[in-house]
Formats: sequence, structure tokens, C-alpha cells
Amino acid sequence: MGLPSKHRLKRRWDFKTVYKQGIRRSSHYLIIRALSPLTENSVNQAVDTKIGISISRKVSKKAVVRNRIKRQIRSAFRCLLPNISPGWFIVIIVKPEAQECNYEHFLRELEQLLIRSEIIHGH
Repeated sequence: MGLPSKHRLKRRWDFKTVYKQGIRRSSHYLIIRALSPLTENSVNQAVDTKIGISISRKVSKKAVVRNRIKRQIRSAFRCLLPNISPGWFIVIIVKPEAQECNYEHFLRELEQLLIRSEIIHGH
């Protein structure tokens, strides 16, 4: 089961906007680019958080491997989505070293990156 459609970042223009104006944080396996709701929408509207995943062929030439990694990241985001404040545009970029990761690694790294980016608040 993937992310609901209202939480997906789909358009190329949205990805470009996040890359240009968003903040950047990185870890060993992932890079996060995030655009704050205050920058994008000055009016206080309850806009859903949108998430996109970017994974290149440098990670693996095999689509099966890339799709498995994307499924694991989406699943990890489903667990973290209730903690994320609304309105963020988030792009996750996967590094080539992530091929050896499993679900628990992705969940832990995503949570740490989201805390460092101040998208969710640490405990």
C-alpha cells in the first residue's frame, strides 16, 4: 500500500521548487530536501504534506531494487506521517549506499533527518 494520493509530490514544477528554495539535510543513506509551508503559502491554509522520492540509476541498474527501496521509504513515511506538521513539501533523494539498507534503517534515518530539519519535533 503506497502513500495516499493527497500526500504525493507529483509535478516536475513542485520538485524543482523544492530543490531551489528548500532546505537540505543529509545522512549516510538519504538526503532530504524540504520546503516549509511558510515559504510556499503565506496564508495559513491547512495544506497536506506532500512527499516525493527520487532514486537514480546510480543506486542500482535494476528497477526491481530501486522499486523495493521506494516501497520501504513510503512505508516508513506512512508511520511518520501523523507526526509531520501539515504543509511541507518533502523530497527524499536516495544515495547509492542505500542498496544495503532495510526498512528499520530507513525508518530510523528518516526520523533523524526529519527531526534535524525541524519538520517533526524530537522526543
